[in-house]
Amino acid sequence: MSEPRAFVLTITCPDTVGIVAAVSGFLTQHDCFITEAAQYGDALSRRFFMRIVFSAGALTPARSEFDKLFSLVAAKFQMIWTLHDLSRKPRVVILVSKFGHCLVDLLHRYHTGQLPIEIPAVISNHPDMRSIVEWHGIPYHFFAVDKHDKAAQEARVMEAIGRADSDLVVLARYMQILSPAMCASLKGRAINIHHSFLPSFKGAKPYHQAHARGVKIIGATAHYVTPDLDEGPIIEQSVERVDHTHTPDDLVAIGRDIENLVLARAVRWHVEHRVLLNGSKTVVFK
Repeated sequence: MSEPRAFVLTITCPDTVGIVAAVSGFLTQHDCFITEAAQYGDALSRRFFMRIVFSAGALTPARSEFDKLFSLVAAKFQMIWTLHDLSRKPRVVILVSKFGHCLVDLLHRYHTGQLPIEIPAVISNHPDMRSIVEWHGIPYHFFAVDKHDKAAQEARVMEAIGRADSDLVVLARYMQILSPAMCASLKGRAINIHHSFLPSFKGAKPYHQAHARGVKIIGATAHYVTPDLDEGPIIEQSVERVDHTHTPDDLVAIGRDIENLVLARAVRWHVEHRVLLNGSKTVVFK
């Protein structure tokens, strides 16, 4: 006997009375079994956020009919909603430059089944990571950057992302600034890992900046990509204590471990449809 199909329903709408009752009542009426539910009402933005995991029953309408029926409920509450079929693994394209620690960590989690994703391609502006990516049986695209015509390289990257039919793009220490057009094209579906505890110490060498300031805590930030460099909605952050005995190289080594963990969490939460945008912030149902 086959397992019932499982879905995740995510909802964002103006906060008002009756949303939970309407959604849960609809699912019950259409033979759906709720296995997980989380909700949040933001008192400042007056927005409501909801994530429900459910399995379809024998009497649950087919997908097209289900969408049509639920759209009537959604219209009443001005919902922005998405229904995700959990039988389909999200397709994640990874961008990387010369630092491979985040890439290798994601590949390991993918290879061992810890991340429920498909990786149709890895794209880089350097050839360094080709062997380890191809060892995993994943196509590797190397597009060198011509400093006199960066737009041409970016166009090739976007073309490869499109061919891969990606749901998410992960910048795993991809050390290139994306154009506003590329950021707009990937809005809400591109995650960057910044090797610093934002908003402090932006730029290429934040750990050296942090060391020069004598910080006692370092960290990493995973956020969505926007045209404003390193200022997109934050998904996850983590920190580690340091002291005067740590050199800049020590900070870099500690930071890389944090980056791996923070990026993996952000990717997992995104592909599990746990992250909802709330203006310049996020709601993360863990």
